[in-house]
Amino acid sequence: MPQPSWNVNEIFYSVQGEGRHSGMPAVFLRLSGCSMGCAFCDTQYAFSSGEPMNSLQILVALAQYPCKTIVVTGGEPTEQDLPKLISVLKSAGHTVHIETNGAHNVDVSRADFVCVSPKKTVSQEMLKKADVIKLLVGPQTTLQDIEKYYPYENEKTTLYLQPLDNLQENITKCLQLVKKHPSARLSVQLHKLINVK
Repeated sequence: MPQPSWNVNEIFYSVQGEGRHSGMPAVFLRLSGCSMGCAFCDTQYAFSSGEPMNSLQILVALAQYPCKTIVVTGGEPTEQDLPKLISVLKSAGHTVHIETNGAHNVDVSRADFVCVSPKKTVSQEMLKKADVIKLLVGPQTTLQDIEKYYPYENEKTTLYLQPLDNLQENITKCLQLVKKHPSARLSVQLHKLINVK
């Protein structure tokens, strides 16, 4: 029986630069493909370019790193067989974090951590599964733009506000919004501040 495969854009070892696990070493498994194609995306190079890798090839590639935490990102990982990939990684003893736009409701129950960053559309069911809901904040973002996510906050799920492109005007906007909604958290892109991938 042929092994399942995924279109992989890149695999690299760095530190998590965003959200709850900022500063934590992790191996990033970036899948290729995203049907949203947002103009502001900072990984547009992953929209189309990638190569098929089966489960064995992926595990061999990951084995070269000393870290067992894998961040599956994209592109958009839910546009491939994400539940199967999570299963493969968990069976190999990895801790699995998922970063998704949340547009597609898929089974992520075996993942250790799920970050949903809504863009054009988002599944309410995916928002309910999130450990973190990460909202990108630009100069036009208002309190009303983030209020619709308040009902999803609970003991499990935290709302993070992230300034688009780490621009000072967007950082200022984030600070204003976080102060108005103190259960939210500020998330700057640490990896860009320290100039690592």
